[in-house]
Order: sequence, then structure tokens, then C-alpha cells
Amino acid sequence: MKKILTLTLALIVAGMQWSCEKEETPQPVLDPKPIEVTPQIRHLIGSDNQFGLELFQRIHNQQDETSNTMISPVSVSLALAMTYNGAGGDTRTGMQEALYLGGLSTGEINESYQSLMESLITVDPKVTMDVANSIWYRQGFQVEQDFLDVNRQYYDARVEALDFDSPEAPKIINNWVGDNTNGKIPRIIEQIDPLTMMYLINAVYFNGKWTYQFNQEKTAREPFYLSDGSEIQVDMMQTEASLGYISNDLFTAVQMPYGRGNYNMVCMLPGEELQVDGLIQQMNRDNWIQWMESMDTAHVQVHLPRFTFEYEQTLGEMLKAMGMEEAFDPDESDFSGINPERKDLHISQVKHKTFVEVDEKGTEAAAVTSVEVGVTSADPAQPAVVRFDRPFVFAIREATTGTIVFVGKVEKPGDNA
Repeated sequence: MKKILTLTLALIVAGMQWSCEKEETPQPVLDPKPIEVTPQIRHLIGSDNQFGLELFQRIHNQQDETSNTMISPVSVSLALAMTYNGAGGDTRTGMQEALYLGGLSTGEINESYQSLMESLITVDPKVTMDVANSIWYRQGFQVEQDFLDVNRQYYDARVEALDFDSPEAPKIINNWVGDNTNGKIPRIIEQIDPLTMMYLINAVYFNGKWTYQFNQEKTAREPFYLSDGSEIQVDMMQTEASLGYISNDLFTAVQMPYGRGNYNMVCMLPGEELQVDGLIQQMNRDNWIQWMESMDTAHVQVHLPRFTFEYEQTLGEMLKAMGMEEAFDPDESDFSGINPERKDLHISQVKHKTFVEVDEKGTEAAAVTSVEVGVTSADPAQPAVVRFDRPFVFAIREATTGTIVFVGKVEKPGDNA
């Protein structure tokens, strides 16, 4: 009798275990918090996205096609917006055109950035999104107080006069950069030119955990096919969930959320005929809006490689080509809003650095932009399978406003590839 009872209990326990294994683990509920935006903020977001996508295209077109690439439209736009507050005349007009800010007054631009950044930082407590600004100027260089006050008020900029001739000056600025990117970008300045009068710097830091995390046990070494036809082995992650999904003649894309769902990563796999370079040429504001609005929810099995890389680019030539020539020309520039006495004050360099790491848990990303101012002197039964096993495009965006925080291309996954 005792043996029969023991066998019965064992069968009950086994049945319970089998039943539990058959039950699907409930997926987290997405609950993105809507960000209320004014018409001016909506205009600004559209301008930033258009500027960022065009800048991304121009950078991609002039560099080695086999390189990983990533920029932060938000970071570049904010650093240039601070600088814009000191521009006048044709210099101001050129910056306005390059940044697609026509139709907005300076006050509306500043107020809109202030409101948008506050919302992006606080919208999801499960996602870390930090934005910091600073202005560093040469000790003894006279700067218009209104210019400093506006950037303090609307961009919460740290403003500090430094002895640029001191060997400690680059270290002080770089320590600020490292602190505001969680150490992911430890420096932006190597040395300070004697003709440099000011740095206007933005730092963005993002850390989000996937809402539907990849199962680390399913990560396996699999092939990834490079643009030149060669093959490498990568750590390919796998997850399956109800995700934003679109597939058309140009690409197949999935949208994977972080936290409560305000932030997500859109990964776009180009069609084999188009390839990744052709897809990037199609990425303008109108197409982007149409693609994002066309996404449906589908049950998708995603195979995505782990990837980590850093990227660095000087942006001067691209910004000149986009209409900001006068801002870089010491004979034509007008930055009288910074210092009305120095007629040769001009942008001498714009440097941009980014970092991204994507693994089973989530994504960590950072960006720093430095503007250097100087003088002369539907749910199917079977999941759709999307395998990112060749070069692809990705973007990190805030869903309710459409703000593109980062956009990049993975040409070769791996650690610092």
C-alpha cells in the first residue's frame, strides 16, 4: 500500500511539472507613458530626425563601407543648438537651414528642447536616459552673459572658465565627459589649441533592459555574412515575442522594447538585392515616418548578434555641406552673441563619439558631441523568423514622440569590431 501511494504521488508531481512546463511564461505588459508635446516640440522632433538621418547618410557615404557606424542625432543637435544661441546674421540662417529649424523662433527652440529632454529623461523609471550639457571657455575670454544664462536656463549647462593653457584643463573636461557617460566615453579632448576659446559639449547616456529578454542559454556561435561575401562566427542571441514587425520589398524590421515600452530598438534587415548601403540611402524623414507607422504586431522569433563597438567622427565637412559653411569660416562667421568684439570667432571643429553594447539583457549606449569654437588668429500561428546574419541598420527611439536617440549600422558584430 505504501508503494502504491508513493507511486501515485510521484505521478501527480510529474503531472504538475509537465503542466507547468506546458504553460507559457506570461509576457510583461507594455505600458508606454504618452509624452505630451506641443506643435513646436513636434516640429523640433521632426527637424532633429531629418537632420540626424541626413547626417547619418553623409557620414556613411564618405567612409569605409565595411565600418560599423553610430551617431546620436539628439547629442549633435543639442550641442549645435547651444552654439546657435550665439550666432547671428547669415551664420544663424545657415545653421537654421542645416538643422531644419525654420519656422521656430529661438525661444521656441530652447523651450522645446528643455521640455523634451525633461520628458525623455523621466518617462520610464526602468530605463536610464541621461542628458548633460556643459560650456567651457578660456579664462579671460569675455563671453556675453545672456549667452551663458540662456544655456544655463534651458540646457542646464554647466558653465566654467578654465585656464586652457594648463595641462590639467583637458583632464577636467574629459572627467566631466566620463562621468556623464558612465565611463563609456572617457575623453573627447586630447589637447587644447592656443586658438581655441570655447567648448560646448553634450553627453547622452542610455541603459535599457529588454522588456522581453534574450535567453542566454539559447545564444550560440553562428555564421554572419559580411558585405564582401566572407563569413565570420558570432554569438547569435535568440528571443521570441509579440513585437512590432514590418516586411516589404526593401527590408524586414522588428521593434524590440525596453522597460515599460517607451524606448525601443528598431533593427532593419535589408533585402538581399538592396543590401545595407542601399537601405541607408532610403532613410529620410518621410520614409522613416511611413515605415514606423506601418508596423504591425506579430509573433516573431528574433536572431540578433551580440555587438559592441565605439565610433568617432569629426563632422565639420558634413555640416558645411548641409549649409553651415559660414559658421566654420573665420572671415564670414558671426558669433557676436558669444563675443561681439571677436569678428573671427568661428566653429573650428565638431567632434562626435559614440559607444554601444547589445547583449541578452539589454543595451548600453553613450554619445558625446563637442563643438570647438576658436579664433584665427497581425499575430500568425507560426512565428515569423528574422535572422540578422548580415549587415543591418538599428535605431534606438522613444516611441510616443518618435525621437531618434541613436542610429547606426552593424557591418561586423563582435567586441569593438
